[in-house]
Amino acid sequence: MTELSCEVLVVGAGPTGLMLANWLTRLGVQVLVVDGKDGPTRESRALVVQARSLEIYDQLGIGDEVLEAARRAEGLAPGTGARVFGRIPLGPLGKGVTPYPFLEVLEQSRNEEILYDNLRKHGGDVVWETPVTAVVQVEDGIEAKVGNHTVRARFCVGCDGTNSAVRKARRIAFEGSTSAHRFYVLDAAAAAGLVTDAVNVRPGGREFLLAFPMPGHGNWRLIGLVRDEDGDGALDEEDVRSRLRETFAVTYEQARWFATYRVHHRIAAAFRDGPFFLAGDAGHVHSPVGAQGMNTGLQDAHNLAFKLADVLRGRRKDSWLDRYEAERRPVAKTLVATTDRLFQAITSDRRTARVLRSALIPVVAPLATRVLPRSAGGSRLFQYVSQVRIHYPIGPDARTPDGRRDPVIGRRLPWAGGNFGVLRTADWQIHGYGGVEGTEAPDLGLPVHIFPAAPTTYLKPGFFYLVRPDGFVASRAEPADAEAKFRHAMAV
Repeated sequence: MTELSCEVLVVGAGPTGLMLANWLTRLGVQVLVVDGKDGPTRESRALVVQARSLEIYDQLGIGDEVLEAARRAEGLAPGTGARVFGRIPLGPLGKGVTPYPFLEVLEQSRNEEILYDNLRKHGGDVVWETPVTAVVQVEDGIEAKVGNHTVRARFCVGCDGTNSAVRKARRIAFEGSTSAHRFYVLDAAAAAGLVTDAVNVRPGGREFLLAFPMPGHGNWRLIGLVRDEDGDGALDEEDVRSRLRETFAVTYEQARWFATYRVHHRIAAAFRDGPFFLAGDAGHVHSPVGAQGMNTGLQDAHNLAFKLADVLRGRRKDSWLDRYEAERRPVAKTLVATTDRLFQAITSDRRTARVLRSALIPVVAPLATRVLPRSAGGSRLFQYVSQVRIHYPIGPDARTPDGRRDPVIGRRLPWAGGNFGVLRTADWQIHGYGGVEGTEAPDLGLPVHIFPAAPTTYLKPGFFYLVRPDGFVASRAEPADAEAKFRHAMAV
């Protein structure tokens, strides 16, 4: 039995825990990462890296490495059964919104590998095969039983999945429901019958197929539904092979991974309990529809890391950490509710729902391939799915006088074509986008970056913008008011 100490104990070394450990290490925080597994995940599991997560990877300095390893899905191919109704290109939907206007497909195991390698490169590591068996709050933080060690830390973050030991030890309710049906998930090699370089979506009738192109020629992730009459999930890989061939005209040579599982829609009753926090699947789980789960966990970690570093370095009081739950739990709550409704719409076995799916898809899908790439609605849909449209309640200015959400304050900084590079310094900073040249910038001891007038209407000339280290806009002001307004915004 040995005693160990650190500033932050991270329980779980999946994508969320590794992202948190990377950022804490980058910010100079002493972190200990523990996991009961014998090493990084070997199965592919979660698959898609959304645009917002790629922006975070880029800020961390490993965006190019992630892109090099990923397979790009350049379009969306809607259909039903063996029929496909064209292709919706993703590039036009995300044009001008993000440097990454596509879906990048990269399995969880490779995300973990890249994050783990980067953590070790910067002096961090993971203590494997050391499960956490107890955590308690003590006067100056937390105490945990980790394998044969006793660990004392100021804070503990549970990134340990749906069966989180941290969440259970703190008796935090995990509220929600479990679907009566199961998904099957299959990684297929040498697959045929699918639109290449596109996410294939084929709902309709009693069946549906969701297919993602994976790195490597002919490799695909195939996801479908196992209904109750299939033997409570007893469907095996050969049954699925036959079903895919007969219903969707999709064939493959070999299954590299096959599993069935129930879909849960749950959210923790709290994301913070004193010195304890929950992130990723420990705090929220939902269906894979929309490919949001892993990305939401990565962004939980990104948000929390800066807040922990601020408190540990004395820049903020402990109450600043309440902002983590105030910002991230509403995101998870909306996501769980949205994916639950979408899942029910896709999987409902009611006759009316089946008839509607069968009747509407052949009409709506071809129309969508023509209209969405040229419409504001298509761009907005991309922003929601890619998670660049998330809004945080940052101060009183996050809402306009008429009660609407401000288009900039409380949101991730709009991309202006060349303004994201400066975010890699991961500090508070001030931006101006035309019309402020020659004016006196706020004297707050922060870096000031002046850019040409932005191509987006969200960043207006003649204003200064206060940007948080995580890339979210905290305030906006005209030069005469900026110093006082920004000083107040940084203290909130």
